[in-house]
Amino acid sequence: MQATFTNFIQRLSAAGVESPRLEARRLLEVALCCDSQAIYSSKILTKAEKSKAEALLARRLQGEPLDKIIGIKPFYKYDFKVSSAVLSPRPDTEILVEAAIALLQDKEAPQSPKILDLGTGSGCIVLSILADVSQASGTAVDTSSQALLIAKENAQNLGLTSRLAFLHADWNEAGFLAHFPQPFDMVVSNPPYIPSAEIATLDKEVRCYDPKTALDGGADGLRDYRRLAELMPSLLQDGGYLLLEVGEGQAEDVAKIFNLSGMQTSNILCDLAGTKRCVIMKK
Repeated sequence: MQATFTNFIQRLSAAGVESPRLEARRLLEVALCCDSQAIYSSKILTKAEKSKAEALLARRLQGEPLDKIIGIKPFYKYDFKVSSAVLSPRPDTEILVEAAIALLQDKEAPQSPKILDLGTGSGCIVLSILADVSQASGTAVDTSSQALLIAKENAQNLGLTSRLAFLHADWNEAGFLAHFPQPFDMVVSNPPYIPSAEIATLDKEVRCYDPKTALDGGADGLRDYRRLAELMPSLLQDGGYLLLEVGEGQAEDVAKIFNLSGMQTSNILCDLAGTKRCVIMKK
């Protein structure tokens, strides 16, 4: 198996994969249902084993992201199931999660806060928050029934199904607010924010394997923020917080959109690359 491992590293490296050793190991672990120790053994693969491993490698060499191939993506402290139905979690989004947890653990925060996640996808944002804030509960909303199935499985894997409700709905529907008779203490969202004309310029791993509905933010990328600003007066409790992920160069424009709806800018946080990535608003 060591020889196959070395071969996979070389082929991934030649294809320009950033971490060929790591990815070769993960592909073989999944294909052969083995641990990393076995990969370094002198075992000779059977024809069936080699065929299965080669099939996964071929998908990676064609540009499919590793997490979509193996079905798992680490995010924050946990591993989340992913598929082509959901946006792959990004490290940048962890900034939002950390900020939300800090706000909910503040001594002045509600004792049993209720959180709304709009466009939940894999559920990685709200589930990471609930896992760290034991007294919190929430509702996860998505327009995709397939995405909600993934989020539900992630909730089950983290033991959080009793604290998270799921809703299949579209925030653009005229009757969307009727789903929520009571406001929430916190709303979190990573809405689509890529300008439509820029979708074609994205990396293949994003453009071809993440759902377009999770990427396309309209002509200027701000379409969904405008809609969310219309909804916040009804969805968010007085004194509650809204945490939004935003695209590069969008933070100030997004803050202004919500300022016009009567909300105050509490903070704007940068990701590890120094890009303003998370806008925090307070009602």
